[in-house]
Formats: sequence, structure tokens, C-alpha cells
Amino acid sequence: MMERRQIVQLWRLGGASVMVTLVRVEGSSYRRAGARLLLAQSGEYAGTISGGCLEAEVIRKAAWMVREGARVQRYSTMFDDTAEVPFGLGCGGVVDLLLERADTPECSALMSAMEGTLSGTTAVVVTWLPGEGRALRRVVLVEGAVVFASEGLSEKKIECARGLRANEQYEGRFVEELRAPQRLFVLGAGDDARPLVSMAALMGWSVVVADGRSQLARAERFPAAERVVADGVNSLGIKASDAVVVMTHSYEQDREILTALLPVAPRYFGVLGARHRSSLLLSEAAARIGLSVAACCERIYAPVGLDLGGDGPEAIALAVLAEAQAVCEGRLGASRRLTAEDVARYVNEGGVARYLPQCALDEVR
Repeated sequence: MMERRQIVQLWRLGGASVMVTLVRVEGSSYRRAGARLLLAQSGEYAGTISGGCLEAEVIRKAAWMVREGARVQRYSTMFDDTAEVPFGLGCGGVVDLLLERADTPECSALMSAMEGTLSGTTAVVVTWLPGEGRALRRVVLVEGAVVFASEGLSEKKIECARGLRANEQYEGRFVEELRAPQRLFVLGAGDDARPLVSMAALMGWSVVVADGRSQLARAERFPAAERVVADGVNSLGIKASDAVVVMTHSYEQDREILTALLPVAPRYFGVLGARHRSSLLLSEAAARIGLSVAACCERIYAPVGLDLGGDGPEAIALAVLAEAQAVCEGRLGASRRLTAEDVARYVNEGGVARYLPQCALDEVR
């Protein structure tokens, strides 16, 4: 999300030249479909479409490649100098990049939608990819309403765009949902909240800090936050899609917060404090709102944060944000660590041969 902010900022400065979008991935890739890079005429750029292995090549040729209009360019990142696709770098996949001029109505509509999401809207962008005599065409829907459609698109195609689902594979089309930044409410403005706010802002999240103690809830203490307010929890408008971290260090305040927010059930609801403290808080809040303790336990993360080790505000902030990120992305509990079974499967089934040169394959075997 921070990348989107940087791309929008560069676009607003003027002089944007080429937008590059990763629209398809086969095999392994550092970035997922939807990753973007915006190139300016000055040579400055924002965003990435790989782990650094493609950027220099794409930036060098981007303006030349779109001289006759938008195009899709395929790049291989496999260990294979004889491949038909032009770039072998060893990352293990094939990617399709959409390159389009930034001065077209289609790109302007995309950029406007990206900018709008930073203010809290959600957009769906349907792009008919160019190729074999077909020009790029695009439909942009914001909150379900069509706000842009390329000239010449039929009503049938526009209506069809409404029914397409983001992240699904469609022949000749790229469909994506541009979501608003994750909102994080940090309830408590003590010194230990400062690194958490800074880290979340680096992720591109929209961070609000709230504390009833006006001497702590000051904007200069949290320059990375979008808002710092000396208000109670009921005035914040917290929704089920939000993330919340409670760190007031005040038992009475925490009890009021849990009483107010447990019925809302935020997407992530972390409560700082020892197990015995959180247990007492939860039992009292549950009695107040008429929910079972078991139901309340399902709605909070306490003790807050992943068990990463370390000590001090920065380490705690990292553990909390890592847990919040995992929960918001639906990935908590999943591990990508290789097992001996994984290695055996790749080697014995020959899957590894796609990615390694023969000399390395011999060593593995």
C-alpha cells in the first residue's frame, strides 16, 4: 500500500511517462499480479515489479516499447539461456508485464482510482489487454458504479465487467480490486505506541491514534499517523474491517474499550497486557455486553503479538504488526518453511529441474 502512495505522489508531480503492471505470473515470482511501476520522463520511478532483477531492463526500454501503444511483454526469470522469452535471471518464473503510456485516458482513470482508494474507496479495474491488433481498453468501477469506460466499448462489455471477479484468470483480461488501505486504530498514546504507528505507516496503513489523555494524544508525537485524537473510542467510527490495538496501560480504559468494541468484532483486535489481566478484563466486558467468554476470546488476540522474542517497544511493535498483518491477510499460522518432504518431492519428481542449471541439480541429487 505504501507503494501505491508513492506511485500516486509521483503521478501528481506531473511528467509521468509509462505505467508498468504485472498482470500474470507463472511459477515463482517476487511480486504478485497487480504490482506496479510508474516511470517519469525524468527517469525517476516509483514501485517495483520484481525483486530488482527486471526493473533496470524495463525502465531502459519502456518508452521505446510503448511508442506505438500499450503492449504486453513476457519475461522469464528461469535459469535458461535458450528460452523463447527474452530474460533469464534465475528467480524461477515467467511474468507478463503490461506497459502503457501514462498520458492516455485509460491510465489517467486508473491513477484516479488508485488515488481515490487512499481516501477510503474501493475500486475494481477491468483491463482488456492489448495484442494481435487489439488496443487496450478499460472499465473502472468505484463502489459498484462505472466511473470510466474506454471509448468504443459496448454496453454489453461494460455490463460484463460488472460480473467479473478480481484475482480470477480471464483470457485477455486483467481484473483487480483496489482496496483502501488497512485502517489501524492504536488506542493509547504512550511512548510504546510510537514505533507501532511508525511501522504501520511504513506499510502504507491508515493509522489513527486515540487517547483520552490530551497531554499524550498530540500530533507532534506521532508524525506518521493520519489522525491523532484525544477522544473516547465511541467517537472513532471503528468498523469490523478495521484493526485495533489496545495499549492504554489503564485497566478502566481498556475495560471500556473492550465493552464498546467486542460487539463490533474488528478484523484484528489486539490487547496489550499479561494473561491474567486480559482474562479479568475479558470476563468483566463479557458480562457487561451479554456475550459468552468463549465468544469474546474468539474476537481478541491477547497476549498481543507473535512470539518473536526480543524486548523493548520496537520488538513489541514488530510482533504486534506482524500478527495484525497476518490476520488481516488471512495468513496467520501458515509457514512457508521448507520441509524434508518438500525437498524430496521437488528433487524426486524433477520439479527442481525447471529452476536449476544441471551442475546445481547434480549437487542436489
